[in-house]
Amino acid sequence: MTEEDQIVFHMPPEQRAHIEKRIAEYDVRPPFDEKKCKEEYKESIEWNFQYKAENLPQEIVEQIADIRVFTLGYCTREVMLQLNKQNAENRREMERISKEFREVMMAQDISDEIHGRIQYHDCTVTELLTGDEVVIRFDNRGGFTNINKLTLVAPEIIKQDGGIVGSYWLYQELYRIDNGYELHVLFDGENMPELIVRCADILVEEE
Repeated sequence: MTEEDQIVFHMPPEQRAHIEKRIAEYDVRPPFDEKKCKEEYKESIEWNFQYKAENLPQEIVEQIADIRVFTLGYCTREVMLQLNKQNAENRREMERISKEFREVMMAQDISDEIHGRIQYHDCTVTELLTGDEVVIRFDNRGGFTNINKLTLVAPEIIKQDGGIVGSYWLYQELYRIDNGYELHVLFDGENMPELIVRCADILVEEE
């Protein structure tokens, strides 16, 4: 292999520290709890029963003999063909929406550095303070960042659902406005709470 064909990746110190922290937490995890695992599996299966019954097209649900068996991954050929057709339609719609979204995002005059300040996927919100500033603190052990404090300067809260504290930061969108930014955040919790805030600046720090 020639030298020009070699790619050397130098891991940033903060990324290495984050990985080492996750490994250390894994090494001291509690012993396997068989009873708890069975209870969580039962709850997960029951949730899947209800989710599929509520979200699949009704005409397909009516053809499923036993939703419990379907949840485990089994169905008739006729149902599978209809699911494949529905999946293709959903995929086309998602591609259309994604294309429109990318075009809107590319039109925003926002640097990668600013986008990097709002990457908290899978971090848990531990505190949300509102006032002259909006301050959000995180438990970032489940996420991909060492930053655990986000401050929105000179905020105007457009929407603030209940249940944000204790939920996971799932997805965000950031838009440029005349005097700063408009941040939209969707959280993975009961009723999928949302937060929409306009602000003059976005500050982050590791406490």
